[in-house]
Amino acid sequence: MRHLLRLFFVTAVFVPALAMAQTMESANDAVANMRVGWNLGNTLESKSNDTTNMWIEAWTPRKPENYETAWGQVRATPELMQMMRDAGFNAIRVPVTWFPHMKETWKLGGSNGATWSPSADPIDSTVNREWMNRVHEVVDYVINTGMYCILNVHHDTGADNNAWLVADGNTFAKTEAYYKALWRQIANEFKDYGDHLVFEAYNEMLDKYDSWCFASFAAPGQYNKAVADDAYNAINNYAQTFVDVVRSTGGNNSQRNLIVNTYGSCDGRGNWNTHLTDPLTQMKRPTDSATGHIIFEVHSYPDVSNLQNAKNEVDGEFNKLTTYLASKGAPVIIGEWGASDGNAYTNNKQNLIDFARYFVENAKSHGFTTFYWMGLSDGQDRAVPQFTQPDLRDAIIKGYYGEGGYTGIKSITSANESVSQHDGAIYNVMGQRLNSVPQHGIYIRNGKKYVAGK
Repeated sequence: MRHLLRLFFVTAVFVPALAMAQTMESANDAVANMRVGWNLGNTLESKSNDTTNMWIEAWTPRKPENYETAWGQVRATPELMQMMRDAGFNAIRVPVTWFPHMKETWKLGGSNGATWSPSADPIDSTVNREWMNRVHEVVDYVINTGMYCILNVHHDTGADNNAWLVADGNTFAKTEAYYKALWRQIANEFKDYGDHLVFEAYNEMLDKYDSWCFASFAAPGQYNKAVADDAYNAINNYAQTFVDVVRSTGGNNSQRNLIVNTYGSCDGRGNWNTHLTDPLTQMKRPTDSATGHIIFEVHSYPDVSNLQNAKNEVDGEFNKLTTYLASKGAPVIIGEWGASDGNAYTNNKQNLIDFARYFVENAKSHGFTTFYWMGLSDGQDRAVPQFTQPDLRDAIIKGYYGEGGYTGIKSITSANESVSQHDGAIYNVMGQRLNSVPQHGIYIRNGKKYVAGK
């Protein structure tokens, strides 16, 4: 024991230097270490939904808090993030919509609101400093708890007509410079952050027909191969551009883990059309100067009104994700999931609770990390903070940790056992970096010594 303590104290001197010399953790390790996640939804991604009703722009001072609270949520707080961490969540996805905060010359008017013509009043690429500062604050709220934070470009995509990122070759050609400039600013803002900050290229990007499920589904005749091929090619171009721009900013961004979504973030679920798997099969893993730092993302919203059908559908989905996506050489996260019925907690509460545990358990067994969409803590409950749906939270947590739920890790905090450490990485007492928390024995993380298995 004396020999172990001597070794420990000698090691403590060298851990900081070793930590600084370490490369960023791999995508596989990050996905495993995220464990189970949650979305800070309807917050920093809030926007006016349509160019013919730019109501936030018309009726508010357009301060960050006007956007952050526009969809019924309170401003995010450090206490909310700590509550999520204490409950057993280890990753928060922070969706952000950027275009309302990019320099522009919009001439907004109209007696009943405001309209915006993107062709007449285009956005510029410069992000408003006040908005970037607020995004930075929220990212820090997450990172400071020790959790992972995913930061993305969110409702700059989607079906609303003010989405400027579209899975279409012509649109890509027109927006590529703006897209590069946006990600260059985000990447430079956070380039010194460690492994716990992950960037996500875009959210649910759709083709020019706003087709869900697979590209060109909403086209005349419900499928047009030329349109579909163009859309998938555009998605891959956006993904590759994102990776190239982030890597070019250097620092920790040269090896930061990066997420790219399939077309529409589609998950291939179901068997009612042969094209449902196309978003998975047509997605390419971007070429990357860093090896092992790409993550794929999909979203999943099954109908839980028939519990067994929902379970069967998810079984098929996870098999497809393994066969058609993870096989490309990158791990998979389910960046959003929930029930297709937004009122399922009221209409099919027990089904949703049972399904949630099943979903998380099976995702974990396949190596996928899950991020529940928004519920759990909602509206004024976030200001307390407290959980709006504690029983659903318990189902999700038990789905990952087992029937005993999350009990935390016993920390030993006596003064002479605390060591300097770097950004949540895990080390043994020899100062060697580990890929994951060991099942048994001593390890060092965030400046403290822990005993695994207790």
